[in-house]
Amino acid sequence: MIRTYIELFLAFLKIGAFSFGGGYAAMPLIQSQVIDKYGWLSTKDFTDLVTISQMTPGPIAVNAASFVGNLVGGVPGAIIATLGVILPSCIFVTVLAYLYNKYRNLTIMQGVLSFLRPTVVALILVAGIDILLPAVFPKGVISFAPGNVDVRIIIYFIAALIAIRKFKVGPIKVMASCGIAELIAEWLW
Repeated sequence: MIRTYIELFLAFLKIGAFSFGGGYAAMPLIQSQVIDKYGWLSTKDFTDLVTISQMTPGPIAVNAASFVGNLVGGVPGAIIATLGVILPSCIFVTVLAYLYNKYRNLTIMQGVLSFLRPTVVALILVAGIDILLPAVFPKGVISFAPGNVDVRIIIYFIAALIAIRKFKVGPIKVMASCGIAELIAEWLW
């Protein structure tokens, strides 16, 4: 069990150290660690993890660490994984705050920040696609053949996008509405 705790700590330490740009940008790295490298979760379980992490308060990476840690090693595993994911941030933020305050007016600092912005957007896009594709194509094959596409998911996605972008509805209300709509749809069918 100690080996599992060490693996949890190191996996989430890596996630915490290399997850620039927030929770969505961390998703590809979390996926590579918990599915590909260690096999702690299946792809479907990972999609559920993203949903749970999004619905619970707190940063996605911390919620994911707590969830996976608890699943793999119980409460001690959750604590160890969570410590692993937050430790790099605590160190990086302290050092970066000092450096930023000291050198914020330098041209090179502005250049680095402008370079990181599109990179973060790309990471978020990849995470979104990795979450969207298994939801839309539940059989795992990207094909628009009848029975291979979950049309309700597409409807929820478009409705959520319109609600958030056009009508400025808050994400919590949109998630709750989609969840209620799915409960009603499951109840009716």
